[in-house]
Amino acid sequence: MKRRTLIAGAGFAAGAAAVAGLWRYTGLLRHYAPSPYDDLLEQLNDRDQAALLGRQVVGAPDARMMAQELRTRIGKGGLGAAAMADITADRMTEVDGWILPQSVGQLAVLAAKH
Repeated sequence: MKRRTLIAGAGFAAGAAAVAGLWRYTGLLRHYAPSPYDDLLEQLNDRDQAALLGRQVVGAPDARMMAQELRTRIGKGGLGAAAMADITADRMTEVDGWILPQSVGQLAVLAAKH
């Protein structure tokens, strides 16, 4: 075996290990199936954890209705501004013992459904 082949193979293995590490431990390379609500779901830092929380919600409305309401509420200010507006307007919801702004709870339900 030539030295160049050995070095190239080691470099390839190191690159593959780095990509696998990024995928597994950081979530940087995470890919989700496309959904009609990607414009809203991109507001989430951790979509998987939001989906876990959203599965705890009982009696959630239709996803299409929630998405329309969230698009109106989130608008250009982002999720943080919408959550602060919910807190100010006392629009809170309880999910599995957590008190959340309504927009955060609805976004978690949307993540669980898609």
